Amino acid sequence: MKKPLFVIIAALAITSAQAQGINDALRFAQTNQAGTARFQAMGGAFGALGGDLSALQVNPAGSAIFADTQIGVTLSSFNTRNKASFYGTQTSENNTSFDINQAGAVLVFKNPVEKSGWKKFAIGIAYENNGNFDNTSYVSGLNTTHSIADYFLSYANPNPRIGQGGILLNTLDTYNFGELNYADQQAFIGYQTYMISPDTNDPDNNTYYSNVPSGSYYQENYLESTGYNGKVAFNASAQYKDFLSIGLNINSHFTDYVQTTTFYEDNNNSSTTGVRNFAFDNDLHTYGNGFSFQFGAIAKITNALRAGIAYESPTWYTLRDELNQNAASRGFFTTPVADPVLTEAYSNSDIITIFEPYKLKTPGKWTGSVAYVFNKSGLISVDFGIKDYSNTRFRSNGFTLENADMNNLLDYAPEIRVGAEKRIKKWSLRAGYRFEQSPYKNGKTIGDLTGISGGFGYSFGYTKIDLAYTHLQRDTQQSLFSQGFTDAPKIKSQNNNIALTVTFDL
Repeated sequence: MKKPLFVIIAALAITSAQAQGINDALRFAQTNQAGTARFQAMGGAFGALGGDLSALQVNPAGSAIFADTQIGVTLSSFNTRNKASFYGTQTSENNTSFDINQAGAVLVFKNPVEKSGWKKFAIGIAYENNGNFDNTSYVSGLNTTHSIADYFLSYANPNPRIGQGGILLNTLDTYNFGELNYADQQAFIGYQTYMISPDTNDPDNNTYYSNVPSGSYYQENYLESTGYNGKVAFNASAQYKDFLSIGLNINSHFTDYVQTTTFYEDNNNSSTTGVRNFAFDNDLHTYGNGFSFQFGAIAKITNALRAGIAYESPTWYTLRDELNQNAASRGFFTTPVADPVLTEAYSNSDIITIFEPYKLKTPGKWTGSVAYVFNKSGLISVDFGIKDYSNTRFRSNGFTLENADMNNLLDYAPEIRVGAEKRIKKWSLRAGYRFEQSPYKNGKTIGDLTGISGGFGYSFGYTKIDLAYTHLQRDTQQSLFSQGFTDAPKIKSQNNNIALTVTFDL
């Protein structure tokens, strides 16, 4: 991909359109459920257990369970394999990355006043990468139905759904790319590369037709993304007698996401007219920060039975987008049919568009937990969480349709996590299971998530080493483009992650 010119503009007419959509919002609403190796090996089922640096990310009361001050750090390897199917063609892509995905410390203070019911207090700070965005996917196939030209037509022609009356030909001929809002920029790209042409029979000069000959279209789409969605939790908790622990987190979120997509289309439908080849590159950079809070409690019902309840508030993000788009076509544009010659055309869009900051609110979450501890020999733990993704909202002007779509298309997504641990002297053997229902009502756009995990740990006394392996899988069927050309490949994603944690008791 050629380097863009460093011409930076501000997109002022945000109320017309924005680069982000429903799946972009879900990127920040969903979490990877990363954490310490012990936490991952047991499926993240720590809502009623505590005593782990990642447990306080589920239930803030978990830090009060620590007997002593502890610090720790986790290094993880993330491997993603995407198997795609697009119009009968099968493709596969692999991506592997390494990250320090967790680090934290909990300080425990025992109450010197023996007559007080409050036995101890704890404060902690914990970082976790809740969203590892490193990923690649590649799809290809022979599309017998739609051309990418349909995408540009959906922005150029009158569109009642978005209240668009069609872009005037005079606008495309007069304005520069940087003077247009996002929707008109898409029409501009299609017009400059001859993907769409004006209908000369339209007296209003605001309707267009495809300049791509009808037939079959060979298409490829390559996506590569990098980045993270990190969270730092500032935690405080207290234990009352031997029965109740309560806690609170104040969370600072920060995110940085870079996505590069390259779309290519080729056809041999005509040897005299229209577009023959087309390439479309999109580079999106989204970054920003957010705020949330959590509170929770853990009750020791009997010596063996524990129960927990926790609430995680919505996360209120302030995000910024930077977008660069480049397109090129090759076809029979300017020569007479009697003597056709292939000509190249380029969009005049070597500009980084900087959109105005916008706000996003992700849904809150409730988690109920129960655990049974077999003295010092082992335990079984179960967490049940619920999150209503239909409450996801862009909280800025210009997202009315996206918010309506999220309200209509998304749903409650229950989650269950199960973990078990068996202790044999200084060794600990662990296993876990995780299931999270699709956030979509149709269950297909983003499918259910299932995962299994396992691992072990060894205690040297004041130092512990834990190792975990997690396997997650989820099917998706997301459109390549937001409108007009909404063909969706089927992708089976598998994540195989390895985590190594070192902790020190002080």
